[in-house]
This record gives sequence, structure tokens and C-alpha cells, in this order.
Amino acid sequence: MKYTGSPDFTHKQADKVGVIITNLGTPEAPTKQALKPYLKEFLSDPRVVEIPRLLWWLILNLVILNIRPKRSAKAYKTVWGEDGSPLMVHTVNQANALRNKLQVQWGEGVVVEHAMRYGNPAIATTVDKMLKQGVRKLLVLPLYPQYSGSTSGSTFDAIAADFKARRWLPDFRFVSQYCDDPRYIKAVADKIRAHWQQHDKAAKLIFSYHGIPKRYLDNGDPYHCQCYKTSRLIAENLGLSSTEYMTTFQSRFGREEWLKPYTDHTLQGLPAQGVESVQIVCPGFSSDCLETIEEIGIENRDYFLEAGGKRYEYIPSLNSDEAHIEFLQALINDNLQGWDVHLDNDTRQQRAMAIGALK
Repeated sequence: MKYTGSPDFTHKQADKVGVIITNLGTPEAPTKQALKPYLKEFLSDPRVVEIPRLLWWLILNLVILNIRPKRSAKAYKTVWGEDGSPLMVHTVNQANALRNKLQVQWGEGVVVEHAMRYGNPAIATTVDKMLKQGVRKLLVLPLYPQYSGSTSGSTFDAIAADFKARRWLPDFRFVSQYCDDPRYIKAVADKIRAHWQQHDKAAKLIFSYHGIPKRYLDNGDPYHCQCYKTSRLIAENLGLSSTEYMTTFQSRFGREEWLKPYTDHTLQGLPAQGVESVQIVCPGFSSDCLETIEEIGIENRDYFLEAGGKRYEYIPSLNSDEAHIEFLQALINDNLQGWDVHLDNDTRQQRAMAIGALK
């Protein structure tokens, strides 16, 4: 096996600490042509779809990729802004804000970048970019509050695949989840309180999370339990009783059973139970994206109102709110404990050259 090296390396190069925040990813454009390679990469991940590879290859390439790109492109067009995909815009803003804050603490010794699990900027490209800048200690923070093998686990797979081909590995730390961090819980609860101050409370607060197949839960994935824990902690922070809120799961795909209750079915049934006003928040999404803006903000709103509901409000994700950035900064600092940087490596270079190094 040929290992990746660094031909431009010099022993004088400063040793830096790197932080990568990651998210799921986004197509390059809201078009069928851009969606096809993005969906192929996403749906080819064995962490995302746990079906025998040959069978899934046939389904994906002969059926799904001939149908879904056009449908997905239509949905993306409804959320695409002048600056591009909302997920990309928010993630870039988060990285920029964190870089500004962390460089106040660390100066030039910290490098902060963002990467996407699928699409660009790819994780491997971002890791390579950072190591070439002298990053010798690397923290990766996937912006998924709740752990699932299909999200945080898949992100780790991408890091491991890159490291497997690398000659010199950095010291490495990985944040797998922060579903019950009190600072995260408070940030979400405060966002809901701010909405209530402007619009008052609805009859029911719904916590909607991205779904996964129930089979993953049965096989030991902790995501389901962590979602319920997040909901309970936020509700306790808000002082809600068990009858004032509920947890649901959205965005299912395919025919098999996914985590229940389903968000869309729940919203279609609530008016018949006398619930005429709802507010929805998505604590599993660190940034607003297609699944929150279009699916929750538009599609599920229509389900509820068509079923007889009177009032429907979506409470946005934390995005690059100051409270969110301050929490992420604190979480990063927690995980950087004990690491330092060496910006002046003249002595190391001199010693290396004394024993035969060329630079």
C-alpha cells in the first residue's frame, strides 16, 4: 500500500491544533444533474442503508437514481438562496464564527475548517488541507447532537479511511454526541422561550427528529433513546408537563418500518384529538436545511392545516446564533484540554538537520 506523504514538509513548520466541524452535506446546485452524484454518494454509504450490497446496488442504480434526483431537485429549489444551500451557508457561518472566537484564545495556533460527509468540501480534502498547514492535533466535531451510526459513525468512517492511507497521523479526538450537554439543552430551550415571547405558546410543542429504520434501534443504535432524552431535558428546562410536548420522527425513506411516531402522521391526527395549535422544533438539526425548511416548514404545515389545525409554527434551528456558537466553543475547549501548540520550531529544525534532515 502506498501511504500519503507531505513533500513540502519542513521541521521548522509550526505545530498547530485543528478543529473540523462537519455536517451531512449538500448538492452543488438544485438540479437533477447535481443531485444524482450527491445522492449516489450518500445512499451508497453502508452506514446509511444496511442492505446487502449487491441487492442495494441494483435498487439504487436501476431505480432510485433514475427517479429521486428530479424529485429532490424540485424540493431543493424551494430552499435554495442567493448564497446557495442553507445548510452550507449556516455551516460556513458557524465555522467562521468559531474560528474568530478560538483564534482570540489560541492565536495563529488553531486552524478551524468545515467539511461535509457527502459532497464538498469533502472530509479527506479538508483533513489534507489542515495537515499541510501543520496541524498535528486534530479534533473533529460532527454537528449531530444525537449519535447514530448513520451520521456520527459514518463521519468517523470517513476520517478512518483517510487516516488509513496517511504516513503521519495527527493526535486525534472525536466528539460522538452531545445530546444531554446542559449548555446545548439551555440554548435550544432559550430559543423556544424567545419564540414564545413573540408568539405565545401553542397547545402542543413537538420535537421532531430525523428518523432511522427501526431495525437500527433493534440492533443497538442509541439514537432513538438519545432523542427522547434530549426532548425530556429541554421540556424539563422549559417546565413543561408530559402532556404539553411529544417526540416524533420525520424523513423516512423506503418501505420498511422507521422510528415512530411519524411526524407527518402525528400532525395529520392531532386536530381530530382537539389540538388546533402546534409549534415544532428540530433539536437534532444544528442548521436549518431541506428537512427543516421544506419538510417541516412547508410540507408538514400543510398536513396539519388540511387536517383541521388552526395554527402551525416552526421554530428555527440554532444555526449561527450567538448562544449556539458560544456552546460549540465551550464544547471544543472541553475537548482541547491538555493540547498546546508550538509556533516556533527553529530548535527542532536545527536538531533534525544535525542528524541528516534536509529541511
